[in-house]
Amino acid sequence: MKKPMIGVTTLWDAERQSVWMLPDYLDGIKAAGGLPIVLPLEMSEEDANQVVETCDGFLFTGGQDVSPELYGLEDATGTIVASPERDKLESLLLSKALQADKAVLGICRGLQFINVFLGGTLWQDLPSQHPSEIAHRQGKPYGVPSHQVKLSGGLKSLLGKDILEVNTLHHQAVKDLGSGLMPMAVAPDGIIEAAQMSGKRFVWAVQWHPEYLFRTDLDSLAIFSCFVEHCK
Repeated sequence: MKKPMIGVTTLWDAERQSVWMLPDYLDGIKAAGGLPIVLPLEMSEEDANQVVETCDGFLFTGGQDVSPELYGLEDATGTIVASPERDKLESLLLSKALQADKAVLGICRGLQFINVFLGGTLWQDLPSQHPSEIAHRQGKPYGVPSHQVKLSGGLKSLLGKDILEVNTLHHQAVKDLGSGLMPMAVAPDGIIEAAQMSGKRFVWAVQWHPEYLFRTDLDSLAIFSCFVEHCK
């Protein structure tokens, strides 16, 4: 049986003008039985059509902030480091993936981007706009949970629990949910930490980083496995 082929959105280093990839994303997919394929940063619409036809699912990775222009605002905090190249590519790719009803998993920026694409908004900088006792950007080691989230929806059904310990590496977060999205996890300070899209085969996104946890945490591996299973 062929493994599901999963396109992984590339990371971009603006300073070095280079694309790169954290192996943890790829390893999480491989551990769940998928075949990860690192995608280019730029592609034509024709290329995107071929990629979506070829791949069985897509992982939208973490990275730079989502440009506030995509949700009709300006940088209100002076903290945003965006990547127009990623915003353009991922808008094209996500549009076609949703049209084709391909399985989609978003991680960190991936949740934020999917939310904005569907008409949602973001907290541009949590420390200044949504102060909390929770430090949403932990230091190393990243493979150690630092706070809890309360589960609902698909994640609660998948993991069979109400509370999950997660790690955290972000300064932006979902503010208003986009069209068709429902929360699946909420932090004690009210920040939405995961969401799923109704009416699609599989569109899930989480704010934390299961790619740093899956080697020792069965719940994180279960998220990758559920995604890969829906790619088949």
